[in-house]
Order: sequence, then structure tokens, then C-alpha cells
Amino acid sequence: MSKRSSAKYKLDRRMGENVFGRPKSPVNKREYGPGQHGQRRKGKVSDFGLQLRAKQKLKGYYGDVTEKQFKRAYSDASKMKGDTGQNLIGLMERRLDAVVYRAKFAPTIWAARQIVNHGHIRVNGKKLNIASAKVNVGDVIELGPKAQEMALVLEAQSLAERDIPDYLSQDGTSKVTFTRVPTLDEVPYPVRMEPNLVVEFYSR
Repeated sequence: MSKRSSAKYKLDRRMGENVFGRPKSPVNKREYGPGQHGQRRKGKVSDFGLQLRAKQKLKGYYGDVTEKQFKRAYSDASKMKGDTGQNLIGLMERRLDAVVYRAKFAPTIWAARQIVNHGHIRVNGKKLNIASAKVNVGDVIELGPKAQEMALVLEAQSLAERDIPDYLSQDGTSKVTFTRVPTLDEVPYPVRMEPNLVVEFYSR
């Protein structure tokens, strides 16, 4: 299990954006970076800086995905037919913890990973506790009976700031079907993601 190694809002302040779309994000009050030098006037960012920032933002959005995992996802995406950036987004959205989060079974991506790791998720009727497992088109993802009563899950389902995207077909409040691999435009990111810059970063 990957442990969260830093405060989840630190990414928001470093990027100057509400990356997770959460109402409690400190960026809603102040848009400068953390630390005593956070309010310094920023100079022009290099192409490498822009690419690195895009990579850190996309990787950070999916929780504590390790650099090794993310680079492997890029490598897999580059071997697939079509646009590598779109393929990368599709692969990240196929992660089980991402699907659990999109289905509003958990209030945050970290909570989604925890629910998966603790064995509360069924895929096609079978328990699956690997957060990075890839979901296939047609797979049915549902909450286990104990999870349906968890305060964390009930909180997630009541969140008004998030909707279940079209590529998940909802069946009641505890079951969804993964109907298709989404494109970048279909993924409800709270901020602009630039997978093309991520591709440039890794293909340097």
C-alpha cells in the first residue's frame, strides 16, 4: 500500500490551483505557494518547467501514485494506438481507485484507495483490493455490504460538487458499470490538465 507522504493540499498551493476541486482548499483564500518565499514574484517558466508542472499536477491528482507507476503508465500509453496523451488519461481513469472515486463511493482519491485496500470493493462480484488494478469496459464495480453503511461513503454520495461522469453507468447508489474508456474532455477534472506536456516531458 502506498502511504500518503505529504499534505494533500500542498499540491494545490504549489500549483496555485484547486487541483482536487475541494471547497476547503487553501487556494480558495490565497493563490501563492507555501513557505516564506511563496509570495515572491514568479519569473518566466521554461518549457521544461511547464512540462514538469503538468506531470506533477496530473500525477498528484491521482493520489500518491509513485513516479515508477506513473512512468510505466506513460510507457504503456506510448505503445498503444492513437494519441499518447489521451491513452495516458484513459489508463489513469481505468485504475480501480479512480473508478471508485468517480462513482462517489469515496470523498477523496486517498479515501478511495483506502476503501479498495481494506477489501470493501467488488469487481464483477469478486473482492479486489489492489488500488492500481485496471478496470475493463463492461466491468461492474460495487460496494461491499459493510461499506454501504460507512460514514465515509455516505459523505461522498452527498457531495454536491461532484457528479458521476457519463462513462460510468449507475445502478442504485452502490453499483456502477464502466461503460467506456474516457477521453480527456470527458474526465471531470476541476482544473485544466495537459497530458500533451506530460508526453513531452517523458519523451525528451
